[in-house]
Amino acid sequence: MIRFGIQLWAAVVALAALTTPLVHAANTADFQEVFDLIRTNAGGLKEADLKTAAVEGLLAKLDSKAWLLDPKKQAGAEVAGAPISSSAILDEYYGYIRISRVGEKLATGFAGALGQLGATNKLKGLVIDLRYAGGVDYSAAVKVADSFLGSEQPVLDWGQGMVKSKDKTNAFRLPVAVLVNQSTAGAAEALAAALRQADVGLIIGTNTAGQASITKDFPLQNGQTLRVAVAPVRLGNGDVVERIKPDIRVSVSPDDERAYFVDAYKILPKAASSGSSATSVAALSVTNRSPRRRINEAELVRMLREGENPDDESTRSAPVEPTRPLIADPALARAIDLLTGLTVVRHTRF
Repeated sequence: MIRFGIQLWAAVVALAALTTPLVHAANTADFQEVFDLIRTNAGGLKEADLKTAAVEGLLAKLDSKAWLLDPKKQAGAEVAGAPISSSAILDEYYGYIRISRVGEKLATGFAGALGQLGATNKLKGLVIDLRYAGGVDYSAAVKVADSFLGSEQPVLDWGQGMVKSKDKTNAFRLPVAVLVNQSTAGAAEALAAALRQADVGLIIGTNTAGQASITKDFPLQNGQTLRVAVAPVRLGNGDVVERIKPDIRVSVSPDDERAYFVDAYKILPKAASSGSSATSVAALSVTNRSPRRRINEAELVRMLREGENPDDESTRSAPVEPTRPLIADPALARAIDLLTGLTVVRHTRF
């Protein structure tokens, strides 16, 4: 059994070495020596613990160059549900499209959702939610990105040559915000990176998974699959798509983020928060339900032009509007704030 653990470790190292040049320091300890010393002298340490530590340690060291998959969960994710899980209008003027998976039918579903939002409402911006989105269909990522590009330009290369957008006159040109988190992976990361590289919109959230790459899968004896990155995916400017760092970082505890993802308007009890300052500040800024009335965008533009202070209640002449529910999801609220600000800038400039 110990020999099997060593062989498993060696196999994983060999597979990773196919694609990842590992820097070997002169003073690096020999694995076999360390393994044998721990196995012989560590009291109460089970063989399963040694194997688990070996595999997890290697994968953690390789970061996004190799990772384990559960075949059953992977197969279910590929067939369950539509690639677009929801779409809506937020704060009257801002479209919201949540992508669950970057797959074969995404481009058609995305175009349909965008068309419906634009046909029934006067859009002033769009939020694309890629949190918890995965997929390995880079062609689908290019097709979605193409919706925002009016001219021919390189978008992505995933081993089939650089794929370009097409010339068009109906590209979506309103402000865009893209939401990501640590579970945004694969082709979803490539889509977010392509939109940012083309100056379509800003990325909001936390660092992504770092799994946008051309991969090869290897079945393991325990039923899992080892996925190894064999080549990088490149953006139109030649840069490698790596773990994405957001333009605007909004940190939320994993439990809170899941709760907000289910219900963006839900007010979470303080006990549910991770206690991090980032989460607390964000929650306070977007769930403020003070009695002061809401001003609309037209009045805000007027007040800015006339030099009035929007925070001064006495300068407001417009009638009071009914209070709408406030978005409690910190990342989504930040996105709407960003789009609203960009909309005001566009109005005041022209």
